[in-house]
Amino acid sequence: MNATGQTAIELAPPNPPRGWPRERIVGHVLTGLWILAGIGLVGYLAAVWNLTWFEKYIPTYIAGLKVTLSLVVISILLGAILSLPITYARMSKNNVLAAIGYGYVYFFRGTPLLAQTFLIYYGIGSFKPQLEAVGLWTFFREAWYCAILAFSLNTAAYQAEILRGAIRSVPRGQWEGAASLGLHKLQTLWKVILPQALIVALRPYGNEIILMVKGSAVVALVTVADLMGATRLAYSRSFDFQAYIWAAIIYLALVETLRNAIDWFERLITRHLRR
Repeated sequence: MNATGQTAIELAPPNPPRGWPRERIVGHVLTGLWILAGIGLVGYLAAVWNLTWFEKYIPTYIAGLKVTLSLVVISILLGAILSLPITYARMSKNNVLAAIGYGYVYFFRGTPLLAQTFLIYYGIGSFKPQLEAVGLWTFFREAWYCAILAFSLNTAAYQAEILRGAIRSVPRGQWEGAASLGLHKLQTLWKVILPQALIVALRPYGNEIILMVKGSAVVALVTVADLMGATRLAYSRSFDFQAYIWAAIIYLALVETLRNAIDWFERLITRHLRR
């Protein structure tokens, strides 16, 4: 009975649904199919296991993996540096700068990475006399440098949008509060806004790195001996389909490692929010 003399009625919690709902059944079926596919894959690899083939091509796979990791790391770092002025242009009140930033992001996000790589390697490379005249042919004749350039320009567009969205997510009151303390805009951006924005941007940045790892396979088409290039070489010499299966397993292990590393880093930098 409450203070007004009325009897309080306690509502019992709703009974949980009985049986298995359709979503749960579908989820269990799909999980079972994935488990069966994994067992089948392991069984296939065990049946076709060839120690001689493995010993012959594992050094090639390791060398290709090193090239893939180098390509992704260098491109991500260069793209991060290049994304800063692009982000500034996208957020600028100057219409000319904003239009340039928008055009850059629109082009590199709207066209395939493969097409961009071909445009740089085959397209710009077709102007050999002009490039030799200005001393750039040494750069553009190497597929490795062209791949680095294409990947850096591509990821810079995505990273710029990630950073712009993260900065926009920080409440305007943070800028006003920092200004009331006498901080100028650069100090506010570095000490107040970016630490908060990077928490928001971490997941999208992680997704971009993973997409770059998977997208790096296209450089095999411009003669770069990355992991996929090593796989194509192993298959062309042995005609053994397990060459591609092992490549898929390596890519999967690499992506899973990155995903767990991102999860760990996110828990590390957000531990103060859980207290």
